[in-house]
Amino acid sequence: MLRINAIFLPLLLLLAALSATVAVAAPRAAADDADPAHRYASRAEVRAFIDELVTDYGFERRDLVRWFKDARFQPRIVAAMDRPIVEPPKWFEYAPSFLSAERIAGGVAFYDRNAETLARAEREYGVPPEIVVAIVGVETFYGRNLGSFRVMDALTTLAFDYPRRAAFFRGELTEFLRLTREQGLSPLTPKGSFAGAMGVPQFMPGSYRRYAVDFDGDGHADLWGNSADVIGSVAHFLAKHDWTPDAPVLLPASIDDDAREAVLRKLDGGISERRPLAAWDADGVTADVLPSALPPDSEMVSVLALEEAPVDGLARVSYWIACGNFFVITRYNRSRLYASAVANLAEAIRRAREAPR
Repeated sequence: MLRINAIFLPLLLLLAALSATVAVAAPRAAADDADPAHRYASRAEVRAFIDELVTDYGFERRDLVRWFKDARFQPRIVAAMDRPIVEPPKWFEYAPSFLSAERIAGGVAFYDRNAETLARAEREYGVPPEIVVAIVGVETFYGRNLGSFRVMDALTTLAFDYPRRAAFFRGELTEFLRLTREQGLSPLTPKGSFAGAMGVPQFMPGSYRRYAVDFDGDGHADLWGNSADVIGSVAHFLAKHDWTPDAPVLLPASIDDDAREAVLRKLDGGISERRPLAAWDADGVTADVLPSALPPDSEMVSVLALEEAPVDGLARVSYWIACGNFFVITRYNRSRLYASAVANLAEAIRRAREAPR
């Protein structure tokens, strides 16, 4: 799971999804090999990093030196991270690819193939199957787009040639090396996104080590090809971030005309501060449809605005009450658009499975 500056995150995640589809493994350019600045094993800061790994985690120095000799600088990754974003996308621009008929049908097929495992994950973790399926659908199109950058190259590039986030990515590089040792993998083998996210659910290495579970009991958590482990791990991640079973994610809402201007002033980037539902109700925000399980009085919820496609040149906005489980999804990706896509795709998959076939 990618964790970038919140202002730029929505487009970077979209870029990650696109790069997973169209990118090919970055070639080992002769220029990179010839440039001493990118011979990682010979750089002082990398040697110091190797010393830490040997001292703190018991790695063999010769293995680390060999792996960093093989690591290659990826200029496309730095360029992607530094690409300026003039304006974040609007909902009607962001959502269509995630809510396409093909992605909904793929979700139904994934659900059908794994219905028993999804039901067990719901029993153990309280997370509805359609939410798990939707996250996998948004992240990698149910495993179609896993990314094609070597994770070792991506994380090494970002750890030592992207100063703005170097500390974060050095931590993830450490977690990656520990993970591959635990899994019995060569660090030079796994491929993932341009930011080092891995597997069908696109876990960053630290999240992989903390939240991946061996859901089929075969002795290790495989997030690349094992659907049971993927399902269990996504559900476990959400549960650990306080998913509330049987509670709503989004509720369609209306704003009284005379309260609209005051409410909209409370929105920042399309979402408001979190307050009790009763407080919003007093300010003129009401849920259009009340579920059987309302948010408790103590739960803090937000008003969410989603830009709909214009009609006859006129802008349109839909309003929602974002409940606690919405913000659990944002722990996976801190973007109102991402969490909204997951919620909407989940609902579409649920309805498609319930429809006559």
